[in-house]
Amino acid sequence: MVSAVGTAAAADAERPNILFIFTDDQSHRTVGAYPDAYPWVSTPHIDRLAESGIRFAPIAVGSNCIPSRATMLTGRHSTGIESQRRRADASLPDYDERGPLFLPRVYREQGYDTAHIGKWHTTGGTGHGRDWDHQKVWSRLVGGSEFNLNYQSNQLISTDGGEPVLTEGYSTDNYTRWAVDYIRGAHRDPAKPWFLWLCYDAPHGPFLPAERHADRYRDSEVPVPADIFPPRAGKPGYMQQVATWEPGADGVPVMRETHYEADGVLRKHRADRDFPHTYPDWVRLYHRTVCALDDGVGELLRALDETGQRENTLVVFTSDQGLAVGQHGFFDKHAPYEANLAGPLIFSQPGSLPQGAVCDAPVAGVDLPPTLLKFARIDPPWEMHGRDLSPLLEDPGRPWPHPALNVYTIGAWGEETAEIPDFSARDLPLRGFLVPWWVSLRQGRFKYIRTLVPDEPEELYDLEADPEELENLALEEAHRETLARYREAAGEELRRIRAPFADRLPSASTDP
Repeated sequence: MVSAVGTAAAADAERPNILFIFTDDQSHRTVGAYPDAYPWVSTPHIDRLAESGIRFAPIAVGSNCIPSRATMLTGRHSTGIESQRRRADASLPDYDERGPLFLPRVYREQGYDTAHIGKWHTTGGTGHGRDWDHQKVWSRLVGGSEFNLNYQSNQLISTDGGEPVLTEGYSTDNYTRWAVDYIRGAHRDPAKPWFLWLCYDAPHGPFLPAERHADRYRDSEVPVPADIFPPRAGKPGYMQQVATWEPGADGVPVMRETHYEADGVLRKHRADRDFPHTYPDWVRLYHRTVCALDDGVGELLRALDETGQRENTLVVFTSDQGLAVGQHGFFDKHAPYEANLAGPLIFSQPGSLPQGAVCDAPVAGVDLPPTLLKFARIDPPWEMHGRDLSPLLEDPGRPWPHPALNVYTIGAWGEETAEIPDFSARDLPLRGFLVPWWVSLRQGRFKYIRTLVPDEPEELYDLEADPEELENLALEEAHRETLARYREAAGEELRRIRAPFADRLPSASTDP
């Protein structure tokens, strides 16, 4: 059983509202405020959010959709969550008694009005009346309908636990409009502080931009990543099979036909629309889909300003994970590289937090739930894997001794992760590769990766000197001491969170 919920330490008037904006597959490269963005990227409203707050180093909230969201709802990595199972029919009970429960229930019990708007992609039911006072939700899992794949348009929307109704329109704009209504007072108790989890479904594929942005970035230059084609020296065996792109007739990369078949969302929407042909056009389309998100942030901030709630509202902007668009040969997340996983992280509350600040300390997705609870003056209701980031929010430049751990266990949870599967016995998907389980740890300038397959190489990257993660330093004698230190740190973190496989890591290759 999970422990009882914590107690609020302050009156409602002293506790801030929390607007938690959670986008889908959005790399930090799509936000102009980040140095890694292409020079032509324009996101003035998200940039203004960063200017009024703290922009963190790119964050890996999670490894893919469901684990990232489950982590936000529980404060734990997948290895410590027993209530989840990745099943398409989502037929499990709402919660398993081994828990942990979902955190919005705790906010409700401690005096917050809670709302969830947008995408739901977690098993266990959407939780209206138990976790959420108000919901306008598109469930990626429930119902078994073709509309479950309708990213960005014409979705089945359930309101406050009701039956889903086909709702026309562009999802990003719909979600923004419903969120603005809530901020302005609709569907909530005006006497309570509020917690709104706004889950956009963009820029996830099929990368459908709003009509008003159809010509954005049309002539922008897009360089081709250095390792878009294999081989990829120093990387594990599966990385030699990643080949989403192939040279086109003029040498410009194009997407392989097999990727359309392997990606269910692209396959469904291919009959309804023309997709780009070349790699640069795919990159432009991906970034174009972010433009409406930026518009939405502008509308949200305007509503907070006009209702006098801006200074009493903590705004957090991040994404479930990033997306590699050509980097390392991918058009995907899942893999342990920054290009696949890293997204933006911005905290903003004028008058309470520094403005225009940058925090270079690597932090993890599991750090966000305890941090938000701290702002709400709520004690953590159970043991969490993350660390409260309040010290960094007070002083973004202070030394941060904690590493940022991430784990990838595909669809396994809790006790299921005790036994690492034999990936040699698993069928490959149509795309021709399968990302196996892995563990990564970032601290300071270095990042360590352990692929959980016997006799694969460990990986160590200097993210300052080699941000594209092209040179595996684990294979170099000069970095043996650093490798050993990071290997031990990863083991310590796995034991700290009591990962069931912590003491069963397969042997790693030491061959150069």
